[in-house]
Amino acid sequence: MVSQEFTVDLNKPLVFQVGHLGEAYQEWVHQPIVSKEGPRFFANDFLEFLTQTVWWAVPTIWLPVVCWCLSMSIQRGNTLPRLALMAAAGIFLWTLIEYTLHRFLFHIKTKSYWGNTAHYLLHGCHHKHPMDGLRLVFPPAAAAILCIPFWNLVKLIATPSAAPALFGGGLLGYVIYDCTHYYLHHGQPSKEPAKNLKRFHLNHHFRIQNKGFGITSSLWDIVFGTLPPSKSSSQST
Repeated sequence: MVSQEFTVDLNKPLVFQVGHLGEAYQEWVHQPIVSKEGPRFFANDFLEFLTQTVWWAVPTIWLPVVCWCLSMSIQRGNTLPRLALMAAAGIFLWTLIEYTLHRFLFHIKTKSYWGNTAHYLLHGCHHKHPMDGLRLVFPPAAAAILCIPFWNLVKLIATPSAAPALFGGGLLGYVIYDCTHYYLHHGQPSKEPAKNLKRFHLNHHFRIQNKGFGITSSLWDIVFGTLPPSKSSSQST
């Protein structure tokens, strides 16, 4: 793991090392190490604990919140058909948010010390160690913080009765996304569409990392022209 000016020691905590790679960080972080044992991030045990999340924490924590949001919408006068429609719209909107965040934030190009450090914590670590099972889903504390601006945005664009259903649907979309993401890395699907989703996502990790940003669906990759070419077409060109 050598750059022109700095060598990353994989046996030491990584977070405060990667910033020193400078422009070489982008190449380094996109050379995956396939191991189910993740690296050490911080020397401090408490900070290290905050970076690790078991996959089942996501549905355990957030599904009750989804149910609370949907029940609040009913209490505010929403009918069941309208509730289902708004929740479905929230799930659909999440797929666009998922694509947008992955493409434009998670894959932002960095070269400064703090830029590289922040990117590694946000998403770079997942590309460097894609099979690290404790750093695949989003930490609940960070997700809770991000919920605040999203909830305020939903309140601006929806009526008081529709806002909880729309937000709850979006939150349900997030839970589906994180659980799907974990399964695509650690599950062994034998049937479609899960088998194709796994192939599509691993292609993003190990073949063409600047294409294929959708996790739960390739819809927005098709819409915005970031669908990766098939192996046969890429080999023939």
